[in-house]
Amino acid sequence: MNIFKLSIKNIVNKPLNSILSLALLIFGIGIISLMLQLNSLIKTQMDNNLKGIDMVVGAKGSPLQLILSAVYHIDSPTGNISVEDAKKIKNNRMVGSSIDLLYGDNYKGYRIVGTEKKFLDLYNAKIKDGRKWDKPLEVVVGSKIHSKLNISLDDELISSHGLRETGEQHTDQLFKVVGLLEPSNSVIDQLIVTSPQSIWDLHDEHDHDDEHDHDDEHDHDDEHDHDDKEITAMLIKFKSPMNIIQFPRQINEDTNLQAAVPSYEISRLFKLFGFGIETLTYLAYLIIIVSGFSLFINLFNSMRERRYEMALIRTLGSSRRQLSLMIIFESLILTTFGFFIGLLVSRLGVMFVSSLMEESLNYNLNSFGILKEELWLLGLSIFIGLISSIIPALQVYNLNISETLADE
Repeated sequence: MNIFKLSIKNIVNKPLNSILSLALLIFGIGIISLMLQLNSLIKTQMDNNLKGIDMVVGAKGSPLQLILSAVYHIDSPTGNISVEDAKKIKNNRMVGSSIDLLYGDNYKGYRIVGTEKKFLDLYNAKIKDGRKWDKPLEVVVGSKIHSKLNISLDDELISSHGLRETGEQHTDQLFKVVGLLEPSNSVIDQLIVTSPQSIWDLHDEHDHDDEHDHDDEHDHDDEHDHDDKEITAMLIKFKSPMNIIQFPRQINEDTNLQAAVPSYEISRLFKLFGFGIETLTYLAYLIIIVSGFSLFINLFNSMRERRYEMALIRTLGSSRRQLSLMIIFESLILTTFGFFIGLLVSRLGVMFVSSLMEESLNYNLNSFGILKEELWLLGLSIFIGLISSIIPALQVYNLNISETLADE
């Protein structure tokens, strides 16, 4: 007699007995797996974008906002800083290298960043087609953007003022696509990169138009001095890791600029969300334990209902050990099945969260890989299946055939 097949038939013939415990297990496994996946994916994205950046310098404001805007490009900048102030930072003996960033415009919601060519090297970005920019208003387009928007070399892009697509369009000055980037799994995949001069020229022209429109309201002597150029932020790499303690404090205390350390701010951000994630994970573990109790009760009640059937099977030649294994197999089949369905539910959750992030932040978190931590969930599911089936299996093992048949 094939005990494994018999276990499956018992489950299929009475599915309602196991639906509640199976649903609880799927729900619990799904939540924990979703938390593990999101935590891993977000941490990977954060780490990939922090490579080679020890400090970010920008205008006074929230240090976290400065990091999110200058490193991850998912927030508004804290303001601008003068090129003159930036040069003083660059010339400091503690600074190994620096990269200027200018932004404030977008193309269909994707940010246009004016920066130096070594910004591409920072993220190991490789040119797929074309070349790097040589002149103002020439741009290199990230892999995600040119694949999603079907952008090709020599296309002309009409940018919009601000960081949202709804801003005023710069129809008089068009960006020309001269390069397309390969995927790098970093923030540059969702950026349009050009020279700093491109952004200055674009905004100088915009400011001149504004002043021309308001000549009757403002005196010529009050016009803004466009020779005093500004940047949005600076990405700094120190000569020595020890400088990360002293230099940011020095900038914050002695200048009108703000220095923020990405690793510290992101760690603080994870701690802020950590309590909620941890609470939700503990709740999911509690749900899994409840599903184990539910499975035990179902097996226990099923055993009581099937005592006569078990006795008949014994008379047909099955051993006590075979019947006990049948009960254990039923439990393990349900918990293992629940684990894999839970993983599927978690992946659907990741896809949903990723679609929300892509719509609002242009970030994509899709992943279908199995984490090492998820293998512990498989072990937990098997353990719950074994524990839930021990008492019912012992009852079957100790079943008195003659008494059971006589009672019926």
